[in-house]
Amino acid sequence: MSSGTGDKAKGRIEKAAGDLLDDDRLRDRGRADETAGKIKDGVERGVDAVKDAVTGRPPDKRPR
Repeated sequence: MSSGTGDKAKGRIEKAAGDLLDDDRLRDRGRADETAGKIKDGVERGVDAVKDAVTGRPPDKRPR
């Protein structure tokens, strides 16, 4: 699990807890963590695409 995925999961949990407890600060912190996770995932995909372009490897043949 990448750090972005972990941040997104943490954010969803915090958002749900904030909704359940009616806590705006917790809900907002969850939104921020979830957004940070999405950004990290996007950057990671971009880095992978650049690596694939530099090495000449097709994107769908990348080992996971």
